[in-house]
This record gives sequence, structure tokens and C-alpha cells, in this order.
Amino acid sequence: MKNKVKITETCLRDGHQSLIATRLTTAEILPIVEKMDEVGYHALEVWGGATFDACIRFLNEDPWERLREIKKRAKKTKLQMLLRGQNLLGYRHYADDIVEEFVKKSIENGIDIIRIFDALNDTRNLKVAAEATKKYGGHCQLSIAYTISPVHTTEYYKELAKEMEGMGADSIVIKDMAGILLPETGYNLVKELKSVLSVPLELHTHATSGIASMLYLRAVDAGVDIIDTGISTFAGGTAQPATESMVRTFEGGERDPELNLTLLKEIAE
Repeated sequence: MKNKVKITETCLRDGHQSLIATRLTTAEILPIVEKMDEVGYHALEVWGGATFDACIRFLNEDPWERLREIKKRAKKTKLQMLLRGQNLLGYRHYADDIVEEFVKKSIENGIDIIRIFDALNDTRNLKVAAEATKKYGGHCQLSIAYTISPVHTTEYYKELAKEMEGMGADSIVIKDMAGILLPETGYNLVKELKSVLSVPLELHTHATSGIASMLYLRAVDAGVDIIDTGISTFAGGTAQPATESMVRTFEGGERDPELNLTLLKEIAE
């Protein structure tokens, strides 16, 4: 089998969160979902992060209804969300029973993959959400929040990744939320993490500093399994690199994601 790099499309969550303060409405999202479902993405990131808050506070919408309506239209592609561990989608820590029930309802209403992170990599804040995700049949993806300091060495990240796999992670993501992971550093980090992990490794970055596409190129060379991109109209700047650009970059090579570029053009328009 070809060793295709898989692509998670972020425009319906991180793309518009990063570029237009999460202001896409459900009515603006739904007409394109069926076409996105045909592309061949690994997953569509459509929920969590600031979408829940923005629906309620600014758009006068029901975030649960948005999720259900997207699920009706995405019959082939897994739906993914971002969860802030014990904070869920709010701005404080919630009781364990609330965390479990929220995860349960997220999966019941259509989420397949839950990406769980703690900004300080305190795995205690991932534990309950991770266990609930497994309990209710979701894919548990645990996140390494990437930063740089004398403490944050490659060995630190390797030990963290091994701990997360031991917690039951079905996959692990390097979450470079500030866009500061350098291409060569990223190449080495992916190589080292792949050497100790048996679950898939994903890479998430932001184009803020202008190096994200080069990071992805090196990370794919190093063997990363999945990268996060956004359709070009919701890409670049503080969002992710453009999906079409990355698909073209790997076209014809052994990691070619083989996504439908004709459909991607229509989706961008």
C-alpha cells in the first residue's frame, strides 16, 4: 500500500476561528459539507474550540444543532472536535461528571475524533476526558502542546508522548499553536516521536510565522501520518497552510494524499 499522508481539513473550525473570530454561521457552513465529504479527507474538524462559545454568545445559534446538521451531510468523513481537557469548551475547570457527560453527548451527536489538550501539558487535565472518549466509543487523540524553553527538550516530548499512549491515546498530535516549530526541529521531533510510538502521529501548526508549509514538507519526509490544513480561502495568516497547496506539493510522490483537486477548487470558490 502507498504510504499516503492523510489530511485533516480545518476550515470549519480552526480556519474561521483563526481568521474571522469564529463567525461562520451554520447556514453558511451546511451548503458545502456534502461536497467536502467527497474529497477524501482523513477528517473534518468542525466543532469545539471557540465554536461552541461563538454560537451561543455571538451568533444566537445552537452548537449542538450545528453538529447534528453537519453529521447528516458528512456520511463518509470522520468529524473531529477540539476539547480543552478539564475545561471542556469553557474557561474554567469542570467537575468530572460534567466532563464525562459532555464527551458522551458530543459523541452521541456526531463527533468521531476528540482532540484533547491541556495548554501546560498537565496530563491530569486530560485523564477524565480521555477515559470518557474511550468509554463511549470515540477516537481519543491526545495533544502535545509545543513550546520552547530549557525544559521543553526532545526527550521531554518523547516521555510525554509515551505517557499519553499509555493513557490510551488512539493517536497523538503535536499541537504547534504558535507556529514556532522550525522545519528541521520538526523533522527531528517527528523522527524521535515515531521511534517510540505505535499509534499515528499528527501535526498541527499555524502559518503565523511563515514557516508552516516548510515544516509540513519536512515532517512528511520524517514520516508524520496526518497534517492539518485549511482550504485556501480560510488558510494562511494565523490559520493553517492551504490544503490545495499541500496536496500539490506531495502530488506524484510516495506520500501523495490523492485528494480530489477539482472538488477542492469548487470548495475554495
